[in-house]
Parts: sequence; C-alpha cells; structure tokens
Amino acid sequence: MSARDIALEAYREALPALTASVAGGLFAGVVLSGMRAELQDVAGLLVLIPALLATRGNVYGSLGARLATGLHQGLVEPHVFNGDRRLQSAVVAAMANGILASLFAASVAFFVLDGLSRPVAPLGTLLAIALVAGLLSGIALSGVVVTVVFAGYRRGHNPDTLVGPVVTTTGDVFGLAFLLLAVRTVLTLGGG
Repeated sequence: MSARDIALEAYREALPALTASVAGGLFAGVVLSGMRAELQDVAGLLVLIPALLATRGNVYGSLGARLATGLHQGLVEPHVFNGDRRLQSAVVAAMANGILASLFAASVAFFVLDGLSRPVAPLGTLLAIALVAGLLSGIALSGVVVTVVFAGYRRGHNPDTLVGPVVTTTGDVFGLAFLLLAVRTVLTLGGG
C-alpha cells in the first residue's frame, strides 16, 4: 500500500468524524451562549466550565482508547453483553474518574476564587452542579463511546481514528447541555 493510499484511507475514515466534530462544536457554542443567566446566577461557573469539559475529553477518550486496544488485542469482543467484565469495569472506572475529577475541579475552582477574593457560589452548589453534570454526561458519553468504538470496529474502521473527534464533540455537547440542566436543577432545588 502506497503512502497516498494510506493517507486517503485515513482521510476517508476521519473526515465524517471531524465533520461531526465541527458541527457539534458549533452546537456546544450555541448552548454556552444560551447560559448567560446561569453564568450570572452561579458565580465561578465560567471558571469551572473548561475544567469540566477537559475532564470529559480526557476520561472518556481514555475509555475509548482502552476499548480500542482491547479490540485490537482480541481481549474485548465488539458486542455489548451482560457478562463482559472488562467492558463493565472500564465503564465503571471511567464514570467514577469523571465524577471524582468533576468534584475535584469544583473544589479547586471554589478555593482558588475564594482565595483570590473573587465572587464564587457556595462550595455545596458547585459540588452539586459538578456531581449532577458529571453523572449525566458520564452515562451519555459511556454509551456513545462504546457504541462508536464497537460499531466502527465491526464495520472495519480503526476505532482509534474515531475516538478522538467523537469524544471531544460529544463531551462538549453533552457536557454543556448537562451542565445547563445541572445548574437549573440545583438552583431550582435551592442550591444557589
């Protein structure tokens, strides 16, 4: 196979995922622009958003990479069934890491802003928002990552090519959408 053929195959596999990434990124920007009231109601939320979105990409990108490696090595079957302990363990670990990292980010944001004498919402409010957003986006991202990696592999695509753009896009879209839902839920329940 020539270098040209390899490059064409890589573009053929990656172009749809990259196109979806651009569209998803624009949608996430629209969601963020619609969060003006929430950003004003929860002081410090704007500082927390980049950390939460980066957490989604890192944690669930790692999940996708683990699954792809398991598929390449024959350790994981490209099908979801109840008895696959490796798959269950990987998803549970990713969700636990995602939630813990979200809570850590909320705590750091609170203490840094408080230490700088900047306006910041109560720690409990930021933790509740991070917990709800982390849990909801973790469920959604786990499903998307497993589906995309397994479906792509079964169709003959390299899952490593798909994982990056898909995880960053869905992480941004679901991360912001569920963050908005979490903020509204926490504020409605009196956490502001």
